[in-house]
Amino acid sequence: MPDEPTDQLPPALARMLALQPLDGDVFVADSPALGRERLFGGQVAAQSLRAACLTVDAGRPPHSLHAYFIRPGLPGEPLRLEVGRTRDGRTFSTRHVTAAQGGKPIFEMVASFHDPEPGHDWQPPPPAPVPGPQGLEPPRLPRHPPAFDIRLVRRPDPGGSLLPHPFWIRVREPLGDDPALHACLITYLSDMAVVSSAVAPGSPRRSLAMAVSLDHALWFHRPARVDRWLLYSVDPVTNFGARGLARGTLHTADGVLVASIAQEALLRPAGEAGLTVLRDRRPGPAG
Repeated sequence: MPDEPTDQLPPALARMLALQPLDGDVFVADSPALGRERLFGGQVAAQSLRAACLTVDAGRPPHSLHAYFIRPGLPGEPLRLEVGRTRDGRTFSTRHVTAAQGGKPIFEMVASFHDPEPGHDWQPPPPAPVPGPQGLEPPRLPRHPPAFDIRLVRRPDPGGSLLPHPFWIRVREPLGDDPALHACLITYLSDMAVVSSAVAPGSPRRSLAMAVSLDHALWFHRPARVDRWLLYSVDPVTNFGARGLARGTLHTADGVLVASIAQEALLRPAGEAGLTVLRDRRPGPAG
C-alpha cells in the first residue's frame, strides 16, 4: 500500500507525496511533468524529505536539510528514494536520502530532525511592510500545481522571472496538523524562483545559456502552516564566475520568521555576447 500522508491534501499534492514502500527504507514516488522538460527541484526535495520523515518518529519534526542537485530529473519516470538512518540520538536524528532514476542518483539530501525543547525566542525585526495578499494579482504559472495560491507583490519585469520575489503563497485547501507534512510542502515551495533571484541585479536572465540549481539548504525555525499565507522573499548575495548565491526567508502574515533558505545556482553566460552584457551592467567606481 502506498503511504497516504493525509486525506485532506489536494489530489496533485497527494499524488506527489504518496510514496510506495519497498524493502527496507526504500520508497518509490511518482514524478509528474507539470509542463517541464526537467523535474522541478522542489518536488524531488519534498519527496525526499517525505521519505526521511517516514523513518523518524512523528514527534521529532525536521529542522533542517542540505541537498545537492546532481543530475536533471526526467518527468514521468519514477523516483527511487533510498533512506539511510545515519543516527538516532536522544534529541536529534539524521537521515541521508538518495533520489535516483534509471539506476543513477539525481539528488542527495541530508536531513536533521529535533525534538522540541524550551529556549529563547528571538528573531531580527520583520522586513519592511508589503501589501497583504488580499487583492493582489495571482501569476499565470502552468508549471506548478494549482493547489498553491500565489499573489505577486510586484509585477514581473520584462524578460525577468514570471514569479518575482517577494510573493505570498499558501496551499489553497486546509490541511491537517502534521508538522512533517507542512515541512515537506514548505520544502517544495522553497525552490520556487530562487535561481532567477540569484542573478546579479540588472543582468537579464536571457543573457544566460544555463541557469540551474546546484545545491539547496533549508532551516525550519518555528512551526509553520503552509495552508496559511507565507511571505517568501529571496535576494542575491553574490555572483562570481558561473555561480551565484541567493538567500531567502519565509515569514507569516504577522511577521514571524518561520524558515530560511540558501541556494547556489549555476549561471552560465550565453557566450561572449552574454559576457558583454554582464560586463556592461557591472557597477562603475564611486563618483
